[in-house]
Amino acid sequence: MPRLADVAKTIRSKNAGVDKITFDVIFPDLASYEKVRDSGTLSRDAVCRVFGIEPGRISDHVSFDAARAIKFTIYRRIPSGSPGDADVFGAQQYGPLLDLELPD
Repeated sequence: MPRLADVAKTIRSKNAGVDKITFDVIFPDLASYEKVRDSGTLSRDAVCRVFGIEPGRISDHVSFDAARAIKFTIYRRIPSGSPGDADVFGAQQYGPLLDLELPD
């Protein structure tokens, strides 16, 4: 079964202000993008399961057809740079997305 990392061109995360982290999954072609978009692999519910968060922690979730991208933003548990924050830039949060299995 293919993994998201095998199909996506870019998978990244970064700060979206001090209290949010945004994730971008960008695909190299329309067919790959549509397959993942339509499969629900990155739906709001799936994002909650993958990151172990409640739905209220997702501030935005967008499938952007023109860019062949799926983008979502979650509220941080603690603000960036606060004591106990292990990733000040939010750049290491995308890891759980890499091994997501995609339907054949």
